[in-house]
Amino acid sequence: MAGERPMSKPLLIVGGTVVDPAAKRDGRFDVLIEDGLIADVHPSLKALDGVDVIDAKGKLVLPGFVDLHVHFRQPGREDKETIETGSQAAARGGFTAVCPMPNTDPVVDHGGAVEWVTHEARRVGLVDVHPIGALTKGQHGQELTDFGELFDAGCAALSDDGKPLINPLLMRRALEYSKVFGRPVIQHAEDPSLSAGGVIHEGVVSTTLGLRGIPAESEATIVARDLALVALTGGWLHVAHVSCAESVELIRHAKRQGAHVTCEVTPHHLALTHEAVEGFRTEAKVNPPLRGDDDRLALIEGLKDGTIDCIATDHAPHTDWEKDADFDTAPFGISGLETAFGVCVTTLIEAGHLSWGQLVQSLSINPSRIAGINGHGLVKGQPANLTLVDPKATWIVDPKQFVSKGTNTPFAGARLSGRVVKTIRQGTVIG
Repeated sequence: MAGERPMSKPLLIVGGTVVDPAAKRDGRFDVLIEDGLIADVHPSLKALDGVDVIDAKGKLVLPGFVDLHVHFRQPGREDKETIETGSQAAARGGFTAVCPMPNTDPVVDHGGAVEWVTHEARRVGLVDVHPIGALTKGQHGQELTDFGELFDAGCAALSDDGKPLINPLLMRRALEYSKVFGRPVIQHAEDPSLSAGGVIHEGVVSTTLGLRGIPAESEATIVARDLALVALTGGWLHVAHVSCAESVELIRHAKRQGAHVTCEVTPHHLALTHEAVEGFRTEAKVNPPLRGDDDRLALIEGLKDGTIDCIATDHAPHTDWEKDADFDTAPFGISGLETAFGVCVTTLIEAGHLSWGQLVQSLSINPSRIAGINGHGLVKGQPANLTLVDPKATWIVDPKQFVSKGTNTPFAGARLSGRVVKTIRQGTVIG
């Protein structure tokens, strides 16, 4: 869904360093925007009368970020988030496009529900919203939804989000349909029989705290099964929020064999381990859980070598009273849109794991390709969706300053490097 906005004045961004691997640009360029489109990218452009100018000296000019995995909670849980507050958080975080998951109330499992979400997003008029439709009716895992109806209504992909599709025959059929429609099936890889009742990674921390653990094999066994079904069907599988080394290796091998599989990782799985929940810190309770440092390093390596395609926040806002419950009953999830870029820069760029080009590939180019968003990049004639960042800025995370309704974050008080300065969608500054 590309929301309609009134055309803004021409805009010239001068003095910045453009990093856009899709256009093979990494250097100083000026960017001219007219009628919401990229009009020119050149080492030196003059500002004419009537053109607004943004001085980007010392800043990086990047293609707008795209998040394949967010929860905006509307309809049904507007106390947690709305499309408007979620869009504001996305814009603050540098995202120009997002893909909200279907686990709302009612579930987004038919064309009318998709159209309601896109209509509300157009009314808000901030970021582009490309809904993810439910894979099964009501997300009950019993009957597939009407794929054609959902894709015709504008869905980027289909998923039952946090409810894994366990029935292998249904998963086979879903992958067969994904091949027909050329769109991915997104799987939350988890075997409920292995993870039942678990609230934290199974390991020394779960033992110390006396909490039931979720073994890495709960994820890896479903990844292995689904990859076998991809080989059988030729369908397109996208594995959500990969969390363990075993899954990375399985996906790496499948890609080498030519399987049509893509996957994502979250900033919190790249930055944190299960030690973050010590002291029963519910703000670090997520599903899949934060795992060991060997897993974290394997995720980073998978991102470096291209096994993992993109970074997605899994933005999951909750009310304070829900997260303030005891560890067993508190909900899983982190409010991640506003901290994602800083966490990535601190964890990946400053530590020397990724180049800026690789980070842009993971935050923008690859997720836009997976979501089916055409023309994402700083190329003449394409929509002017850009993110300006200060790579040297440092800041302290203060959840009280979030525009999201969800302030649940394990990064509160953390000093992060790299900050979003401006977010521009279709030539208009939105954040």
